[in-house]
Amino acid sequence: MKIRKLLTELLVVTALLAGCSNANKGSSPSKESPESKTNVEGSSKVNVCLAVAGVLTQALTKNPLAAPSILGINSGAVFFAVVAASMPNVLPPVSIVWARLGVAFSSAEVYFLGSIGRDGLTPIKIILAGSAITALFTSFTQGLLVLSESGMKNTLSWLAGAILGRKLEHQKMVLPYMIIGIILVIVLASHINILTSGDDVTKGLGQNKLLIKLFISASVILLAGSSVAIAGSIGFVGLMVPHISRFFVVEDHRWIIPYSAVMGASLLLLSDISARFIIMPSEAPVGVMTALIGAPFYIYIYIYIYIYIARRSLRGEK
Repeated sequence: MKIRKLLTELLVVTALLAGCSNANKGSSPSKESPESKTNVEGSSKVNVCLAVAGVLTQALTKNPLAAPSILGINSGAVFFAVVAASMPNVLPPVSIVWARLGVAFSSAEVYFLGSIGRDGLTPIKIILAGSAITALFTSFTQGLLVLSESGMKNTLSWLAGAILGRKLEHQKMVLPYMIIGIILVIVLASHINILTSGDDVTKGLGQNKLLIKLFISASVILLAGSSVAIAGSIGFVGLMVPHISRFFVVEDHRWIIPYSAVMGASLLLLSDISARFIIMPSEAPVGVMTALIGAPFYIYIYIYIYIYIARRSLRGEK
């Protein structure tokens, strides 16, 4: 009953925030209202997908610091999308496909680099590999934009994590893939619980660990790739939201996933409202606001994990 009550309260808060955002848009000229509404609705979908993708990456890597933006997944998708956008006569669907290819390629690179060595894939190595891939693709993207001044003007705000200028037709192109990814995650929720319980439990229950990981990876590609294709690189959403959800519910992904989806949309609405008031009458990119919140949160999680590991080492635990 307590869980249901908390979920209901979150839904009410989200509805109130949506009402505040709509009221703010209503005070602007009527010709801007449809575009603003499209931006908020599209950004809500994007943050839902990024939050759920964050849950999946943390479960897949068993690393509390994992997120699409930290593991280089977003930067790879951004680079591939910019490459597609710099080509002449490229339609939006092609950029969306290239963004998904970027997610798949960068994920494979991070997994390969993190698996090198005798110890195999470890939480520390995968974070280091993700940081290296992020720096690599970010430098590639910046170099490509310097060579193409027209592309730089068109994608600069998008790179900061903004959905401004994206029409409803662009969102409709990725909506089916987002829905498929969400449905796949809901079906896999109970299997993710088994996967995070350890290899011995997974084998004892007769689960195909490789097949589950492949389906989880496919979901991340669908969700993160579609999100980046629409809104660019919005960071720290996939890191913050899963941890906040675990604070309210037990370690059960059948609850963590829907909570993260609701909180992802709520975080977007808070960021969108803040972005509208900081540099009025202009609007700051939503990615800037999520970074202002997410960077201190990332430092807090890192320090908390460091202290936790240090205490376990002093007690002689592994």
